[in-house]
Amino acid sequence: MPTELERFIDRYSAAVLDGNAALFAGAGLSIPAGLVDWRELLRDVARDVGLDVRQEEDLIAVAQYHVNTRRGKHQINQKLIDEFNQRGAITNNHRLLASMPIRVFWTTNYDALIEQSLYEAGKKADVKRTVENLALNVRGADAIVYKMHGDVSLPHEAVVTKDDYETYNLKRNLFSMALQGDLVAHTFLFIGFSFSDPNLSYILGRIRQLLGENQRQHYSLLRRVQRNDFPTAQQYQYAKAKQELQVQDLTRYGIQGVLVDSYQQYTEALAAIRRKVRLRRVFISGSASTYSPWGDDDAKWFIKELSKRIVSSGSTIVSGFGLGVGEHVLNGVLHQLDEEHTRTLEGRLVLRPFPIAIEDPAVRKQRWRAYRTSMLSEAGVALFLFGNKQDSAGNCVAADGMVEEFELAVENGIAVVPVGSTGHTAKELYGRVMTDVERYLGASGMKGRLRTLGTLTNKHELVNRVVELLDVLRT
Repeated sequence: MPTELERFIDRYSAAVLDGNAALFAGAGLSIPAGLVDWRELLRDVARDVGLDVRQEEDLIAVAQYHVNTRRGKHQINQKLIDEFNQRGAITNNHRLLASMPIRVFWTTNYDALIEQSLYEAGKKADVKRTVENLALNVRGADAIVYKMHGDVSLPHEAVVTKDDYETYNLKRNLFSMALQGDLVAHTFLFIGFSFSDPNLSYILGRIRQLLGENQRQHYSLLRRVQRNDFPTAQQYQYAKAKQELQVQDLTRYGIQGVLVDSYQQYTEALAAIRRKVRLRRVFISGSASTYSPWGDDDAKWFIKELSKRIVSSGSTIVSGFGLGVGEHVLNGVLHQLDEEHTRTLEGRLVLRPFPIAIEDPAVRKQRWRAYRTSMLSEAGVALFLFGNKQDSAGNCVAADGMVEEFELAVENGIAVVPVGSTGHTAKELYGRVMTDVERYLGASGMKGRLRTLGTLTNKHELVNRVVELLDVLRT
């Protein structure tokens, strides 16, 4: 019986793969990066008006009291600049989220860590800081980041006080409308969020009124309160009971609270989701100036049929279009699309032909290595087929590029599956993997399945065995 956490990982992974996943980040995502939470942000602000922030629950009211007393937001704006204009260190959680094909990000945070992590991952972000930004689009953007409460670059527009919240729907109503639409259309993961934000509570309430029982399922990762968090057993029992009530209440909004024992489990859960998503992206490494000892027709059929079956199982193929292999990979994918009566390649095939018009050998080697690294970053499993080329004298030699792709895949924790039956470099790599199958495939109990890929000569049976192995890896 899968645990609640395992069910969440499976379901959110499916949403990511379907392109329906979204993220909502609260302050808890940024605190490990070295940035402050709301309570720490308002510590000096509270002191200025004679309050102790440790005793206050309504921090929005504290900010408002300061504005009332000091007749303006200048000091709060300066505090935002001082605390959030410093660049926090991007965390593993930011990197894991940015590495996945999630297109919609919402946050109440003022910092720029989400967009910075997307840039670091090589993605273009369309950042919506103001209402005016909502009407403009960044062409070719890989993700949209909605800064629901503003951005440190515009501190005077940040949503901080009771006045800001009470006039939100007057000044920033388009954000509310956009979030309502996304909550209907996407499966959200709430992370680092306390659900004490009155503005979000209002929007969730509106969604509940509009949809009733037909709400989409969302998830929230929440750290379970621990005994060590409290000085007395009585305080711990009280907090535990309150948290259980909060988690139960979230179900009114279609949000399932997923309780874990530590913040480290947040990272482990995100890593498990990314692995499941990446295992649906299969990199095919292969080149062949000759298919010997296979016959040409059998080899071409094998590559084409294997590619067709991989795509039909719901996976995406990533290929560098290697000589003698790439064109048959493409044919297999197109054959599957014909059977589905569609011509849409997006989400089915990523073709990355190598840049060949580079005369300087050293520059070419450097560029190709970077190119291979980029391709492999999109995959969770790598298949290796054949692997030979002609040298300058016309001799058939091992494909050193395939060896480099294998080593890069291993370095990046990608499951490597050399199909030894195809011979050449794939056979040599197969022998290497068989010495420590669990390490190279990242899964136990796979040695018997992999062994068949080095001995089978029947092309039909070999396709079946490769596809079955990929299916097992994904579970």
